[in-house]
Amino acid sequence: MTLDDYLALGGRQPDLRVDYGDGPSQFAELFVPQGAGPFPVVALIHGGCWTVQYGGITQMRNMATELARQGIAVWNIEYRCHDQPGGGYPGMYHDVANALDGLRALAAPHHLDLSRVALVGHSAGGHLAQWAAARARLPRSSPLFVEHPLPVPVVISLGGLADLRNEAALILCSCERDTAQLAGEPSAARPDVFADTSPAELLPCGVRTVLIHGQFDTISPLRAGEDYARRARAAGDAAEVIVLPGGSHYDEVSAGSPCWPIVYGQIRKALGREP
Repeated sequence: MTLDDYLALGGRQPDLRVDYGDGPSQFAELFVPQGAGPFPVVALIHGGCWTVQYGGITQMRNMATELARQGIAVWNIEYRCHDQPGGGYPGMYHDVANALDGLRALAAPHHLDLSRVALVGHSAGGHLAQWAAARARLPRSSPLFVEHPLPVPVVISLGGLADLRNEAALILCSCERDTAQLAGEPSAARPDVFADTSPAELLPCGVRTVLIHGQFDTISPLRAGEDYARRARAAGDAAEVIVLPGGSHYDEVSAGSPCWPIVYGQIRKALGREP
């Protein structure tokens, strides 16, 4: 799949839209399966190089539609990107955190089983998903710290770009983003901007990480996933890397791609729904 193929992706309209803030990008979409539930939940975080330029939430409806058809509820998260008012640091991170924790209020009325939640993020969304899963490790001094974040045992990164410090050159090459746009500028109060923004700095976080990369992904190549997995395992976390044969950076999020059975299989595994 190409970028144009990705931009053409779409799916059905959500069953519910929930605003978690006043900004136009501060909302999330709930897709509810048919039946009585309780339903396991996948929280989706779109990519797009942390910018509004490449869409995101609309394209993730493609996965959401298929997952809901298979009996899995989906929480499709929108957030303020770095080039939107209030985005970047800390707003973008607050958005993802607030949206994810907002699932608690939806669990009872929509029959969601929050003991079975998996976070799935694509590209830049892989970074944000891995960060969200590791929030319990944030230092109390960080503006992003919250008490009792929603626990997520498994995070699936689809072509993620999660190591902001060590992958700064790759992020600049692939997305034309300087890490200051994503992590903020250093200050006397916050000398290390990666300490509360880069998932690699929050290891070990006690979360199992599945890093999925297309064989021909040039935006987030297989090497990036392998490097992150080595670092996670060295810190004591469980991490594995999976290759999508013949896949690009965009096949990773298409339910119509030949790669989908692999991605879907990992989602089922993360939710404890293996055959």
